[in-house]
Amino acid sequence: MTRIASVNVNGIRAAARKGMGAWVESADVDILTIQEVRGQREHLEAVLPGWHILEDESLQKGRAGVAIASREPSAAHRIGLGGDEVDSHGRWIEADFVIGDRTVTVVSAYVHSGEVGTPKQEAKWAFLDAMADRLPRLGQFAVVTGDLNVGHRPLDIKNWKGNVSRSGYLARERAYFDWFLGASGSPVEGQISSARGKVGELSDTRPFAAGRTGLGFVDVGRTFAGEVDGPYSWWSNRGQAFDNDTGWRIDYHAATPALAALVTDYRVDRYPSYDARWSDHAPVIADYAL
Repeated sequence: MTRIASVNVNGIRAAARKGMGAWVESADVDILTIQEVRGQREHLEAVLPGWHILEDESLQKGRAGVAIASREPSAAHRIGLGGDEVDSHGRWIEADFVIGDRTVTVVSAYVHSGEVGTPKQEAKWAFLDAMADRLPRLGQFAVVTGDLNVGHRPLDIKNWKGNVSRSGYLARERAYFDWFLGASGSPVEGQISSARGKVGELSDTRPFAAGRTGLGFVDVGRTFAGEVDGPYSWWSNRGQAFDNDTGWRIDYHAATPALAALVTDYRVDRYPSYDARWSDHAPVIADYAL
C-alpha cells in the first residue's frame, strides 16, 4: 500500500509553527504533495527531515510554490506546465516513482485562484488549457493532486448559489472539470457562459464543450465519498466557516482509471477544532494498492 497525501499549507513556515510536524509524524504518508509553500527548500527540510524533496519556487517571493516530498527517491521529475504564455512558476511539479513493476506519476498542482474580469482570471484560463493538454500525456498510472481552486459541482461548495459568478465556481471553470473528469472518449456536452466584466455579469456564451471528449481522469474523492456534501477541504478564516463546516472541496486526487481502481481508502483529514488547524486547507489522503 502506498499512501499519498496532498495539502495546501498556506505557508510552510507558519504551518510548521502551528503543528504540521506532529501531523507528518502521525500520518504515515509515503508521498506528500504540498502547495502554497511560500518559502524555500530549507523551510521544507526543517519540517520534513530525512525526506526526499522536490520543489519549485514561485518567481514572486512569498507566493505560490509547490513541492513533492517522498520517503523514497523519485526516478525523474519535471517542473512547469505549458509554454511561456502560461504562468506556471511554483504551480506545477510532477515526479515519477517506480513502485513494484509500475511507474507512477504524481503531480502537485496549485491552480490560480483567479478573479473575474481581471488578468488573474486570464492566467487561470491559460493554466487550465495547459492542464488539458498535459493530462493525457501523464501515463497510465498518474494522479494530479493539489489545490485546483475549482468546485466542480454543487456538492463541492456549501454556499454554491452565492458563488456562481465568482472565480472558483464559474460555469466555464466547471466545464473544464467536466472535460478533465469525463469518461475517456465520450462527448462533453453543454453550453456554458464564461463570466467576464463585473461580478454577476455573464457574457461570452458559447459551446465550450463542442468537439471535446472526456479526458478520463477520476475524481477519487467524489468517487469514494459518493453523492454527499463535501467532504470539504478548505474553509475561509472569516466568521464561523470552519465551525459550521461552510467549506469548499477544491483539493483533489484526480487519477487515471488504472490508478483510481487501486484506491482502497480516501479521507479529508479535517482538524478536530479551529484552534488545532495548521492551515486553512486540510490534508487529503488516499491509499493506493501499489
